[in-house]
Amino acid sequence: MKKISIALLGILAVILVGCSGSDTYRGSWKATDSKGVKSDLFFNAKDFTVTNNSGKKEKFEYTQNSVEVINSVSTYGIQLEDGRGYKISFPKSDDESIGIITDQNGNPLYAISRKKYIKYEDIFKLY
Repeated sequence: MKKISIALLGILAVILVGCSGSDTYRGSWKATDSKGVKSDLFFNAKDFTVTNNSGKKEKFEYTQNSVEVINSVSTYGIQLEDGRGYKISFPKSDDESIGIITDQNGNPLYAISRKKYIKYEDIFKLY
């Protein structure tokens, strides 16, 4: 009985740690929306901040709820505390410094880069 309890506690600990954001997308990002408006994103383990071009900040709490790798494209699913879901995808298999954030319906919200502001076209012309 003791072994079963320890095993269950271990599994619970892994699940709880797994809900925090991946190291892949944690940190600072330069983001450009579909209209060309630039913002800065900063992902922590359980929340992220969006700073728009006028300096206004909004903070959102989230949990990571999925990880997919299909044809070398890594995609992380996150869910905000209000129920909205987003996907963070890295379409270039050997470069996780550029990506795209989409809503739960697949509509693009931001093109993201660690180094500079990019447009959606910049991501897809890399192929």
